Amino acid sequence: MGSIFPVSKRVSFSSGQRMMKKHRSCNNQTEGGGGEGEGEGECQQQHLCNWAELVLPWLSPPDLASISSTCKPLYLISKSITNQRSSDASRSLENHHAPIPFLNTLDTHPYSYFIYTPSSIIGFPSSIPLHQSWGRKPQLPIWGTPSSPILHPKPTDFPSLMVENASGCGCSDCSEEIDGKFHCPCARLRPGLSGFSEDVGVITECGESCGCGRECGNRTTQRGIAVRLKIVRDSVKGWGLHADQFIRRGEFICEYAGELLTTDEARKRQQKYDELASQGRFSSALLVVREHLPSGKACLRLNIDATRVGNVARFINHSCDGGNLSTVLVRNCGSLLPRICFFASRDIVEGEELTFSYGDIRLRPKGSPCFCGSSCCFGVLPSEHT
Repeated sequence: MGSIFPVSKRVSFSSGQRMMKKHRSCNNQTEGGGGEGEGEGECQQQHLCNWAELVLPWLSPPDLASISSTCKPLYLISKSITNQRSSDASRSLENHHAPIPFLNTLDTHPYSYFIYTPSSIIGFPSSIPLHQSWGRKPQLPIWGTPSSPILHPKPTDFPSLMVENASGCGCSDCSEEIDGKFHCPCARLRPGLSGFSEDVGVITECGESCGCGRECGNRTTQRGIAVRLKIVRDSVKGWGLHADQFIRRGEFICEYAGELLTTDEARKRQQKYDELASQGRFSSALLVVREHLPSGKACLRLNIDATRVGNVARFINHSCDGGNLSTVLVRNCGSLLPRICFFASRDIVEGEELTFSYGDIRLRPKGSPCFCGSSCCFGVLPSEHT
């Protein structure tokens, strides 16, 4: 796994300034002639490069660009990091890993910078800056420092999200059927998704308290992204998630992962995002989902913010015609909160953009324009007061 934690002073632009000083010192010694001075200079330059390969992957794009202009060794390391970031948005953190590249032939933005998590985590205060190593292979399994808590993007690491003393199924094979029905009490989804239906709404998968293993057929969404995807830059919509293979109807695409927020925090962030959007091109990825009772009354509200911490689902754009993805609430047995998962609502051809409906259209005077291009486009993105 990669690492997510509040940034420390040791991983800051000042580190780059210290590296520049070392490089200048190294140049001064090598310009003086050969012999012992030259050998010492080469040694110091090698130490500089070794240190840079450790520190530079933690830097944001502006800091990385600033450091790359100081000297050739740092430029080459920065370029390598940029290429690695562009080649895989998921940082090799998905279980069934295939790179999810950024593809941009329009401008000079090689990738979109954000903190990656395969599944949702408890949100950080927005005032705390976060950094994650990105662009170095292999990824270091560091989830904290002595001064910051260890974090892991799984609900089981947060007791408040799990039902205490929950009992799961004792099945050895949850895919077994009796008279055409699943024997497993948790199962609501067939292996391979052959029984998927758009009107299911909520499905249940086996959880941590169940006796089956990770390869259980009723844990499809827990095994992460299993289809090939790519992120493509559009001249109007910006980045968008596309299929990089043929995807059959009913196949699992990905979970919508990000920071789990309280409603108060979600409202504060949305207010800030609206202010930023009014000043220029800024797009947030705060998703609010309400689970309703049969009576129609909302009984659960989920606030998932993938603006600064999320996965590739943050790049899925809206389509007024409903798009080609279905949004499904998936409950793990023993978990208090469901997860938001996307499935293909129809067959999807290679290269096709993946889209879904953000919600009901409520026309507002200052609503963001919609560029979905569908025949039923309303011209404005769905929005509501959080």
